[in-house]
Amino acid sequence: MTGDTGMSTPQHIAYRAMVASDVGSVPVGCMGEPDELAERIASLGSAAILAFEGDRHVGQLQFRRYIPGQRSPNNIWDPVYWMDFDGRAPTLPPGTISVFCYHVGQLDDTDDRDSRYFGRGIGAGLLDRMLEWASATGAAAVVAKASPSLRPVMGFMGGQPVEVYEERGFQTVASWSDPDLAEAVVERGIATTEQLPAAATVSCCVLNLSERR
Repeated sequence: MTGDTGMSTPQHIAYRAMVASDVGSVPVGCMGEPDELAERIASLGSAAILAFEGDRHVGQLQFRRYIPGQRSPNNIWDPVYWMDFDGRAPTLPPGTISVFCYHVGQLDDTDDRDSRYFGRGIGAGLLDRMLEWASATGAAAVVAKASPSLRPVMGFMGGQPVEVYEERGFQTVASWSDPDLAEAVVERGIATTEQLPAAATVSCCVLNLSERR
């Protein structure tokens, strides 16, 4: 979203975990049907970390309980893609949380993004608050699919690169080139064939929270 939103220069960003009363008042795209989302919040305690400027929603990091062996029914076009590690994830303990997509600059429930929120560390801030929440609620581990480091691909996917995870103590246990992602970024002019396979290389990153307690 690059047009006039009636906003001043973005100011302080506050973060908190999503609760049931947020359903219907903050963007919930990619989270599933309202009943499914409410059930997930009731079971897990939350489904996202939300970012606000004042009372305006400006970003979120979605997450779900990890399901071993999960495969996406529609490759990169289904939210479950973030939990699909193509058989490369290690055995993870019960109570593992899976990081899903980041939506920085999201003011409403559309694909538009306000670029004034880019480059301000909001994505990293969302991850830091998510890790604090996961540790405080007794999660055993966190697993994440890291995106390629090429910024246009990061923006397309709504992800963070390996470096961001490793800075926070994650271990990179596998990396591979995703052919569906490669096709998508080249078709859309987000990356060139010369930038492959790096522009389509994703990774499985794991943080064992029980070792930090």
